Amino acid sequence: MIERVEEFAQLLRQNGLRISPAESADALQALALIPLEEKAQFHAALRSTLIKRGSDTDAFDRLFEIFWSGGKDLVDGIASSLLGKLKEEKFSEQTLQQIEEQLAQANLTPLTQALMQSRSDALARLLREASLNVDFRSLQSPLQRGFYARRVMAAAGAPQSESEMGRLVESLRARGVDPAAIEAVERQNELSLRALEEAARRIAEREQRLRDPAARGETGLAQRSLASLTPQEIERMRALVQRLAEKLKERLSRRRKVRRKGALSVRRTLRKNLALGGLPAQLVFRRKRPERPEIAVLCDVSDSVRNVSRLMLQFVYTLQAHYARVRSFVFVAELGEVTHLFKQGDVSAAVDLATAGKVINLAASSNYGQALAEFHRGFLGSINRRTTVLILGDGRSNYNAPNAWVLDDLKRRARRVVWLCPEDKGAWGFGDSEMPLYARHCDRTLPVKSMDDLARAADELLP
Repeated sequence: MIERVEEFAQLLRQNGLRISPAESADALQALALIPLEEKAQFHAALRSTLIKRGSDTDAFDRLFEIFWSGGKDLVDGIASSLLGKLKEEKFSEQTLQQIEEQLAQANLTPLTQALMQSRSDALARLLREASLNVDFRSLQSPLQRGFYARRVMAAAGAPQSESEMGRLVESLRARGVDPAAIEAVERQNELSLRALEEAARRIAEREQRLRDPAARGETGLAQRSLASLTPQEIERMRALVQRLAEKLKERLSRRRKVRRKGALSVRRTLRKNLALGGLPAQLVFRRKRPERPEIAVLCDVSDSVRNVSRLMLQFVYTLQAHYARVRSFVFVAELGEVTHLFKQGDVSAAVDLATAGKVINLAASSNYGQALAEFHRGFLGSINRRTTVLILGDGRSNYNAPNAWVLDDLKRRARRVVWLCPEDKGAWGFGDSEMPLYARHCDRTLPVKSMDDLARAADELLP
């Protein structure tokens, strides 16, 4: 139980709720005072100890149902009780009475009773209690679901139930019950165990999906491939971009506070302390002029990387207050500047305009060499030692001339040249990919396929 509560608290943290270790300990103490089979009290104990803000209650309730749901909706495959099924098949009253008496004499476990009586509420409670006793933390792959389903069944007492059902059938045979009725009992027992196994599999599937990044709201989106996002997910991802940028702003502010003092000025320190006999009681530092670098962004907006480009442009312009100047260019084959779009107001709207084909022809085939050459001809003079040149693209140039020499000229003039590629390094150099060549002419070349990758690469963008 301790591990499960800790895991639930970690899930809440991943979804933006603030849960301290002390609050997790309070939750465990509260659970020790209530019956765990009472779901309402269980929910109330966790909610009262873990939630501090009213705005978090909806997220808590949703995650509670996902994490702690017992499975009542998963055991509906058991349509009727054993005796009810036999009555439907119109066995004689004598046969039904014999089977009922044998059931009364048998000392059955709660799980076997619930299966034979088709009590979904009792089965849900037993499955919930069983899942609490299974450690799912190592469940990562769909291939593990069968193994963990068997662990849930074992924790619920399925092996004992199967043995009890077998003994019941043998006792009915020894009593001389109608063989057709015994066969019906065996069929119903098999169906009940099969439904229980299916419910356990679905519980294992739910637990695996809970740990699957692709199935967890925004946390999942942070690890999803940016190229595979739907338009709706792009909208949700913008909130993640905003939060990441805000975190980086705070980190940048802390850096500048630490570095706000320049080097010690010995001459000025001695002069200031002449009245004290030269004892350096008051130090004087050279005032450090704050440096606000510039950034030039070149974004490939062809179909294969357009989602990545949209989010990167929004990310850069969210940080633009920390740069002296941000200039943005988009390209497929021809190059076009879109800096002016971001001076008109909303960043998200500007991103939409920049990637909507209003500036360049989006129907053209990718040609990195042409775009780099156009940038060299028209904008090389604007690059200086304070400029970081950021290029975003997959480097696939449709077998056109790569013109990597442009990057050499940029490196000589710029502070640095950073290339973010939305493909794994394992795909570089295959087909029309020129990434191995481009990488040799850049200061840094980083694969960025997800928001998590972008967060790790963000230091490359910070001054």
